[in-house]
Formats: sequence, C-alpha cells, structure tokens
Amino acid sequence: MDNSLVSQIWPHLLWPLLRISFFICIGLLIANFIESLNWTHRLATLAKPLIRMGRLSSITGASFSVAFFSGVSANAMLAENFDNGKIDKKELVLANLFNSLPRFFLHLPTVFFLTAPLIKGAAVIYVGLTFTAAVLQTFFVIILGRITLPAKQSDVDSGSSAKKPEKIDWKGALQKSVKRLKKRLVKLLKFMVPVYILFFLLNRYGIFTRLEELIANHAWFLSWLNPKSISIVVLHVTAEFSAGLAAASAMIADNSLTYREVVLALLAGNILAAPIRAIRHQFPYYTGIYSPGLALQLVTISQVTRALSVITVALCYYFLAA
Repeated sequence: MDNSLVSQIWPHLLWPLLRISFFICIGLLIANFIESLNWTHRLATLAKPLIRMGRLSSITGASFSVAFFSGVSANAMLAENFDNGKIDKKELVLANLFNSLPRFFLHLPTVFFLTAPLIKGAAVIYVGLTFTAAVLQTFFVIILGRITLPAKQSDVDSGSSAKKPEKIDWKGALQKSVKRLKKRLVKLLKFMVPVYILFFLLNRYGIFTRLEELIANHAWFLSWLNPKSISIVVLHVTAEFSAGLAAASAMIADNSLTYREVVLALLAGNILAAPIRAIRHQFPYYTGIYSPGLALQLVTISQVTRALSVITVALCYYFLAA
C-alpha cells in the first residue's frame, strides 16, 4: 500500500470520521431529547409567524429554532419525524431549505471577522448581500409552502387545545433518547462510513481538485468581471475562501479593484465553489442522518436554490451599483 496513503488514514480519514460521527450522535441525542420532552411546540413558537404563513408544521418550526445552535440537531429532528411519518417528503425538503437562514447566522461571525480585516468596507457589502440571499430563500420557501402545502390550522396555534402529551421527566427523556439513538446508530454507520471512505479516496487522488480546476479554467461565463478579479474567483474555487480574500485585499490596497468588483468576484466564487464543497463535506455527513438517495436530493435541491438566490442578489447588485 502507498505509504503516503497510510500516513493520511488517521489524520484525514479516521479522526474526521470519528469526530463527525460523534457530533452526529450528539445531534441525534439532542433532537430525540427535545422530542421526548415534548418541547417541539415551544420551540416552534419562535418562528410562529413564518410557520403560519408557509403552512408548515411545528416540527419545521422547532427545527428552524434549533438550527440557530446546531445544524446537525436540526437535521436529525427532521429525519426522525420524516421516518416516523409525522412530516412528508415535500415538507422535509421545504424545512431543509427553510433552515438556510439559521445556517447563515451560525457561520456569520466566522465569515465577517475573516472578511472585515482583509477587504474592509467590501466585507459589509458582501456579508449583507449573502444575508439578503438567505432571506430571499426563506421567503421563497414560505411562498412555496403556501402554494403547495394543504391549508390547515397550524399545529403551533392549536397546541393549547390539542391532547396533552404524556409528561416525562428529564431522566426518562434521556433514557428514551439514548434508546432511540441506539436504534439509529447502526443505520448511521452503515451508510456514512462507506460514503466517507469513498469521498476520502476521491479527494486523496485529486478528483475534486481536477473538478475545481476544470471549472476555474473554463469559466468563460465570467467574462463580465474585471479580468484582474478572475484570480479571486480561481483562488476561491481551487483553494480556500481565505485565499481569495487575501488576493482581494492586495488588489484593494493597490487600487487595482474597486469594492464593487471585489464583491462581485467573491459572489461568483461563492456560487462556483459551494456545490463542490457541499458534495465533499455536506453529503457524507447527511448520509449519516438521511438515506443516501434522500441525502443527495436534499443537498442538490439546497445548492440549486442557494445558487439561484445568490445569483439573483448578485445581478441586482451588478446593475444597481453600476
């Protein structure tokens, strides 16, 4: 066996796999604990106006609230209720898209404090536009839910008149949660481990790198950008977000690019890089929560919707800030 491959197995395969399995287990445990304590309706009231407008259930509302703190727990809650038949596939897809706004806030501090020192005022514009895209996606989900889901009295509103759920103490809820986690654990490992190993090997042998380079080298559709800003897009796609920011910072410093040109380049890089990174990082962990086929559908729909939202915002900014 290739010695370099052996040396990478622990730091790049086993350790990340153990870490992500641990966090998924914690997420599942938290989701089950919330369900066992019958806190779903309480958490859903935080998003009550949006839930009511979109004809969504309290489960979606609770997932939305939990997603501000843990994306894994929010997804685990959706998966658990989908498997139990409490929400159908249509609402599962909408709920997953609905959680884009909480996901944005989860990453907001990291993104802002990474961009602000490097691109200064352009950071406010860039973060503001990506936030607008997340809000746009949220309202798209509400409208789609309003159109496609059947009219009904929100179970958030009717919680007080509904049959009182069985009371359970914290100890009982924890025992119930652990029991349910054990039942899901085999399924979690059965699908996630093989997928994670496959993606490790694809990454190890440069498949994703070649795909990124292919996109970067054939980006003829970026001809509307300032030629100097193409390097920002290429670095964003082929390296890391921080590499694109470093290039942008240098070009702002020597007045090669304006804030508008830098922001447009970062948005273009965001649109191109996100799908590949979602397949590389998001899909393997989704297979630990959902079935592989469903995980692929959710990731694909999420990325397409997200890309369309960012493109819409970028086009508005391109013409309005001209």
